[in-house]
Amino acid sequence: MTPTPSGTTNATNVFSWRFVTPLFMGSAINAINTSLIATALLPIATAVDVSVGRTAVLVSALYLASAIAQPTGGKLAEEFGPRRIFTAGLLTVLAGGIVGGVGQNLTTLIVARVLIGVGSSAVYPSAMLLIRYKAEAAGLEAPPGGVLGGLMIAGAATSALGLPVGGVLVDAWGWRTTFLINLPFALLALVTAFFWIPSDLPVNGPRTFRQVATRLDVPGIVCFGGALASLLLFLMRLPRPDWIVLGLAVMVGAGLVWWELRASHPFIDVRLLGTNLALTRTYLRFAISSLCVYTVLYGLTQWLQAGRSLSSKEAGLLLLPMSAVSVLIARPISQRNLVRTPLIIAAVSCLAASAGVLALTRSTPIVWIVVITLVFGIMLGTTLSANQTALYTQVTADQIGAAAGLFRTFGFLGSIASSALISVVFHTHVDDQRLHVIAVIMVIVSVLGLIIVVTDRTVMAKARVRREDPPVGHQRQFDRGEDMPAVGGR
Repeated sequence: MTPTPSGTTNATNVFSWRFVTPLFMGSAINAINTSLIATALLPIATAVDVSVGRTAVLVSALYLASAIAQPTGGKLAEEFGPRRIFTAGLLTVLAGGIVGGVGQNLTTLIVARVLIGVGSSAVYPSAMLLIRYKAEAAGLEAPPGGVLGGLMIAGAATSALGLPVGGVLVDAWGWRTTFLINLPFALLALVTAFFWIPSDLPVNGPRTFRQVATRLDVPGIVCFGGALASLLLFLMRLPRPDWIVLGLAVMVGAGLVWWELRASHPFIDVRLLGTNLALTRTYLRFAISSLCVYTVLYGLTQWLQAGRSLSSKEAGLLLLPMSAVSVLIARPISQRNLVRTPLIIAAVSCLAASAGVLALTRSTPIVWIVVITLVFGIMLGTTLSANQTALYTQVTADQIGAAAGLFRTFGFLGSIASSALISVVFHTHVDDQRLHVIAVIMVIVSVLGLIIVVTDRTVMAKARVRREDPPVGHQRQFDRGEDMPAVGGR
């Protein structure tokens, strides 16, 4: 059994259901919204009198806003307190839900999606920081495994729920419900956070606007946003590449690296990514898994609708077992805070499922499609929990907010890449041959992910335990590849 520090005999009481409920509920908002609007694009296009192709900006707007806001939210939480930023994010989500619910044109809906993306993105890194502070205040080496696992299940595994939920909402009450549905969840999370999450400590000393801007690295945020927006614009214009836009993205990206290497409080700690290679590999693994997951969510769904004549709701419901399996698998893994074995399983299952997509045709029985998506569910459940646990052990307490935000940013980079892949391959037509092209690319990416795992000595090395156990009340040091202990010996 892992030693438990004195005075903390019951970790479950420290991380009570009241404390974690608003964290889980708030973290789920961003994940569900990533796919919630997919079934509403056609009705929205009809309602605001634009082409369906133009409504795709509602998907990319949330991706872009979230990718920028995730690490920004983490830095704000570190600077002003995680509870303050957590509640501010939920208030922003409420504003976005109202704006979208009453919006009459595409521009207003874009603003609503940006507000929802920005607000919900502040929630996850704030939740990670709240958990870290709570564990340290209680003298625990780590929170109970179910806490981190539950947060990741809520913050990512629920993304597959957006498709069927969106389909049901749109069929029953219209496309505006995909915005208005955020109101009850955000409001409930806000109220429970107000009563059940302890208040932040007072901000240390008076701070000028210039001091805050320096600590947040506003120029770094602007450069990162500019580079990412340019890259997204380039990807959206494929297969007709705009090389000027790509050149702009490269130039701004190079400027970002130059600035961050000199900034006193960098928005993206480039030096940390260069020196903490274990953390960098965690980011890459999550980006690769996100690319494959979102390609399944959107690419396979489009193929099912075009090739199998399924409705949006039917295609979404077909992917529900994938989400269920991911949740069922993530829970026991997270309770034991496992890293090494789940990452290997995730890499192998991603490769196997991607290869399985190569065998799909219009005549393939539905049961085999479900089986392949279930394998993707295994990959999703194992990679989510293991990578988040690895992240928790790879950074210090003062880095966890920004690092957790950047972790989710890499996930959104993977989802943006999947959107570009689907857009290019399915640009003119959706059929079996084009689905197989996507499958080949997924296989190549999966092989890369497997190589990253098996060549990572910090993951593959066997855990080395010190000869003597530390006295009760002291933290034990772990090798980077060792699975993090569950509090209380779980």
